Amino acid sequence: METQVARLEFREAMARVCAPVNIVTTDGPAGRGGFTATAMCSVSDDPPTLLVCMNERSAQTGMFLENQRFCVNVLTQSHMHLAAKFAGAIRDMAERYQAARWQTMPSGMPALLDAIVSFDCAIGAVNKVGTHNVMFGRVVDIRHGSDEAALLYVGRNYMQPSALGSFGG
Repeated sequence: METQVARLEFREAMARVCAPVNIVTTDGPAGRGGFTATAMCSVSDDPPTLLVCMNERSAQTGMFLENQRFCVNVLTQSHMHLAAKFAGAIRDMAERYQAARWQTMPSGMPALLDAIVSFDCAIGAVNKVGTHNVMFGRVVDIRHGSDEAALLYVGRNYMQPSALGSFGG
């Protein structure tokens, strides 16, 4: 019988994995929301699909599921302050949005004006896995933006690519 890795051991190991930082937004009948996520990746290019993981206990879960749409905005190094706001440093959603400039995608989704790229998605499926909802988004539009280097998250800190070192040594 296989043993299971302990939750804290897994969290510590995942803290060593470098990931790009994204702000995932939504707008629609259920309201406007947004959160910071590193759990985002490509699933397929035929049809173009990506996934985003969102904690099921988030107060915004119902909003995203009811709106049935989201936009993934890939952040640059200059967005560190914005990543913190959307990660919960600021609770008020209007205040979060006032901290940046936004463009409305044809679908109505908020896209960060100076993001590296924004993926406008329609939710195709949602699977609950453990504590998270995995939202599969069919990409319906893409907006290219900044050529600035990506904001990364590793070791429980936001980092610029040039600041990355090695663990241990």
